[in-house]
Amino acid sequence: MTQYEKMINTPVSKLVVKLSIPAMISMLVTNIYNLVDTAFVGQLGTSASGAVGIVFGFMSIIQAFGFMFGQGTGSIISRLLGMRDKEKASDHSTLGAAASFICGTIILIIGFIFLDNMIFALGSTETIAPYAKNYITYILCAAPFMCTSFTLNNILRYEGKAALGMIGLMIGAALNIVCDPIFMFALDMGIAGAGLATAISQTVSFGILLGMFLGGKTETKLQPKRLKNCSFRMLANIMATGFPSLLRQGLNSITTIILNSCCAVYGDAAVAAMSIVTRIVFFSFSIALGVGQGFQPVAGFNYGAGKYSRLKKAFIFTAITAECIVLIGTVFLSLFPEQLIALFRDDPAVIEIGTRALRLQSLSMLVLPPCMAVEMMFQSTGKRLGASILSSVRSGILLIPTLLILANLRGLAGIQEAQPLSLLLSVPVTVPFAVMFFKKLPAEDRETAHES
Repeated sequence: MTQYEKMINTPVSKLVVKLSIPAMISMLVTNIYNLVDTAFVGQLGTSASGAVGIVFGFMSIIQAFGFMFGQGTGSIISRLLGMRDKEKASDHSTLGAAASFICGTIILIIGFIFLDNMIFALGSTETIAPYAKNYITYILCAAPFMCTSFTLNNILRYEGKAALGMIGLMIGAALNIVCDPIFMFALDMGIAGAGLATAISQTVSFGILLGMFLGGKTETKLQPKRLKNCSFRMLANIMATGFPSLLRQGLNSITTIILNSCCAVYGDAAVAAMSIVTRIVFFSFSIALGVGQGFQPVAGFNYGAGKYSRLKKAFIFTAITAECIVLIGTVFLSLFPEQLIALFRDDPAVIEIGTRALRLQSLSMLVLPPCMAVEMMFQSTGKRLGASILSSVRSGILLIPTLLILANLRGLAGIQEAQPLSLLLSVPVTVPFAVMFFKKLPAEDRETAHES
């Protein structure tokens, strides 16, 4: 059975699960690395733990551009593959990967030029800054490879080849976990060792993912000669389609910077606590996010093939499955918040601040799965404006003012409450978009002349 036949004939629940499992494993392994990295750095002190949050905000910027080119390219190629146009899909893949590498190189250059100012702009305190600078230096060196890795992994997912992306990410994450204690403690590099371990692992992941394409294991081909078939219009289309991802990740990064700045008023313990909470919550949600990532190629492929009934079934299955997963995570996080925070930094002040924030954020996650599914459906089917609006509402338009207002009115308690409240407020915005989408979706599947 060809990849096309698998994507349009396999029962949608089975297909989403099959594509979700590699995505979930990739997310879990990546987030396990993030948590292990946080735990190792936590042994160096509270200021070092705060530096992780600072650098995480910068890495989100790299991820934002990688996802923009990756999800933009992936959304387009999944629909092109649904229409059986592999040549044009390969042209888009080549252009997206090349543009992502160039973008990562630009980030590297600009980052080193404005390194000192950038660290404080990311929300660092005077005591956190030396740690953050040592860490971020190595991240900058790997920026082109990190950015392109995110792009290549997203292209693989949209092709329905998520298992190949999983291999590259798992090897890189495993390498990072092994290298962290060696560089940090055995070689006495401290937090710089954590940065070097991350840079090496990301570069290795890039090499493995690139090898998947060059080795002929993918639906699309990465060939420099294809760049002559590309145009500025194609690049603009990729960027416009991926803009919701850039918006979402970019606003997440801006929010992280604002959060760090608001927390800095209350000391390094507050910065460290909210950084730890952010990573724990994201780890918990990453499994549900993996289900959404499994849904994306199914949505784009079947929308391109005119299989609208399968798109509806896949959306419903994704929303319900992700909700069940989040419910389990919420129960666990609500029952053991102190113990979880203490795993990463055994500081009474950090534990006290983090415990309340973790309980509130875990409860608010219950509304996130259906909102996530709607946003991913809009982007995967090329509904760029709707996807951009939904991304900006959930990630920034509601969260940033809520954070600033509550931090001013309620201090540290308001900082803890801001993200949960903004998630709740995003629900009444998302529902009309979902209703509008399905109302406009054709009631009958489109018959295709070349359908088997």
